[in-house]
Amino acid sequence: MSKTSREVEHIINGREVSDGAGVRLLRVLTADLQRRLDPFLMLDEFRSDNPDDYIAGFPSHPHRGFETVTYMLAGRMRHRDNAGNEGLLGPGGVQWMTAGRGIVHSELPEQEDGLMHGFQLWLNLPAERKLCEPWYRDIPAAEIPTAPAQGEARLIAGHWRGQAGAMEREATEPLYLDLHLDAGSEETLEIPVGHNAFLYVYQGEVAVGAQQRGVKARQMAVLDNRTDGDSVAIRAAAGSRLLLIAGKPLGEPIAQWGPFVMNTREQVEEAISDFRDGRF
Repeated sequence: MSKTSREVEHIINGREVSDGAGVRLLRVLTADLQRRLDPFLMLDEFRSDNPDDYIAGFPSHPHRGFETVTYMLAGRMRHRDNAGNEGLLGPGGVQWMTAGRGIVHSELPEQEDGLMHGFQLWLNLPAERKLCEPWYRDIPAAEIPTAPAQGEARLIAGHWRGQAGAMEREATEPLYLDLHLDAGSEETLEIPVGHNAFLYVYQGEVAVGAQQRGVKARQMAVLDNRTDGDSVAIRAAAGSRLLLIAGKPLGEPIAQWGPFVMNTREQVEEAISDFRDGRF
């Protein structure tokens, strides 16, 4: 069956920010893209071999109304939260946390030198699940399935080429792939029709779509939403690594104040009040 490749709608260059207790990040999916890339709220890349950039980590802080997906490529991070969960996120592993009605957690490096490299993605929750019970899962590298590709495809979430990824979500149907493409390889990667989708190149350079739009390392390409777009064609001039992420839009209002993402300003104000009064 022939496939219709999506094209690059526009390219985003991330901006350097500092978060937590001074961790340096590259923020590539920012608040102004939340409606365009619904249900995704944020994507950060952290990458440094300078301990001064990451050693302070992310001390205890709250969340409500969405999910965080942390994917570690190099380094180790310890998670603790006020629901009693604790885990060590190591190379190749994923931490999936549903903040729901409210959670307070910390993410602190368990290393004093070496490379720390990974990503954190924020995935929105539908209105009826924003106040669900908090939930948490550590997924070690060995539990993340792989699928055939011109190199390797790691299936963090969703269904792809007949295989189930490590996680599934019914409302947002996220597809989250980490693709390692061999030099000179060409792939046509399936994406569900109607999903908002983007890719983020973290190593190498690729050409995307029939127009062969170049996307360099540390750039995000927002893919267009043509009604018959069921795939994206990618050619890797050199060995390249990238994230391909897609999800079913919720189409709901987004009201955000820092770590709280709800549907209305009143709900955000309630979240702030609940946190201050110790009700998380």
